[in-house]
Amino acid sequence: MTQSPALHDNRCPADDLTEFIYLDYAATTPLCREAADALGRGLLLFGNPSSRHSAGQAAHEALDAARAQVAALLGCPPAEVVFTGGGSEAISLAMRGTFAPLRWRGHLVTTAIEHSAVLESAAALRRRGVDVTVVAPEPSGHIDPARVAAAIRNDTVLVSVMHANNETGAIQPVQHITELVHAAGRLMHVDAVQTAGKLPIDTMTADMVSISAHKFGGPKGVGALRLSARHHIEPLVCGGGQEDGRRAGTENLPGVLGMAAAAVVAAPRLHDPAYRQQRWHLRTRLLQHLSALDDTHVNATDPVMAETISVSFAGVRADTVADILDTHGVCVSTGSACHAGQDSPSHVLTAMGISDERSRATLRYSFGPATTDADIDAAARATIAAVNQLRRVSGHRRPATVRPAEAAGAH
Repeated sequence: MTQSPALHDNRCPADDLTEFIYLDYAATTPLCREAADALGRGLLLFGNPSSRHSAGQAAHEALDAARAQVAALLGCPPAEVVFTGGGSEAISLAMRGTFAPLRWRGHLVTTAIEHSAVLESAAALRRRGVDVTVVAPEPSGHIDPARVAAAIRNDTVLVSVMHANNETGAIQPVQHITELVHAAGRLMHVDAVQTAGKLPIDTMTADMVSISAHKFGGPKGVGALRLSARHHIEPLVCGGGQEDGRRAGTENLPGVLGMAAAAVVAAPRLHDPAYRQQRWHLRTRLLQHLSALDDTHVNATDPVMAETISVSFAGVRADTVADILDTHGVCVSTGSACHAGQDSPSHVLTAMGISDERSRATLRYSFGPATTDADIDAAARATIAAVNQLRRVSGHRRPATVRPAEAAGAH
């Protein structure tokens, strides 16, 4: 189980938490030790990075070093990294910042499974006069590149497609889509908030890539936009000339240093076959346990992120199951954290053609570097018990029991 208060690997460094099993990494990740240490160093570097004196220059040097470390994760020159207040701001800067210099003219192509940060930005652009086309996914949860290409028009300015879906984990063919977009002479933005630090993004050729630190072991409230030197945007935040005039405001140095430290920790894992194998081992283990329950559906097919699993359990309300699991120290979610507490079905699952009933019966499990076989086994036992309990009340089918570890692919 995830231990507290000890600070270990990517475990939570809080002092007032009891033991629990955290399987909601898609919502946010525990702060890694290196990021926590870097945050502390950043707080002591009190100088303004824009100041000419020695205190300011010390802060400026630390900012430059952090920019280079984040650039390495993104696979771009440091000058193309713009620090923001998080992933949503990075997305908004990419989208609104592209259309603002055009006085809100032109056409945007995006998809129906995007995060609300993209969809709400698209809605805001539409209200200003931008024409928007929303491409539907396949039932598998994936976007067909041909559909995106067919949506591009003579007045298309920007295409925005996420790297992997935050609810289902479905990995989108963004490099293929980028090639089609560039062949048409248009701009491409990729929302990589869910995949940065989890999947390689350093080979992307998109004009803009958005990331957020708290999704890969960094602090909340800081993110970045990779912005191609060939593309000009209009800043959302005006004032000083920080971030080369692309995002005004004194930089959040502690947060930036924390994000950079988390990027350094995450980067080696991305190309480590043993780490990837372990992620798939945990996924297989959990799904084999949950297959003991009848009427259980996994909501996305390959290619998917190993560490994100969307599962529907017929005959129950997922929010009730999640509440029961929480009382047993298991943290999971019913979908995007941005929509927690809302009764409406997931817009992602709806776009995939999944019924409202099945959508409301869906749990999302997502894990990270600190997750163990024991965490998976305990979460599966708790889930099966909760679903059985609720199905007995509703009269839905026969009960199931958790499978032994050997049957679940244990080594």
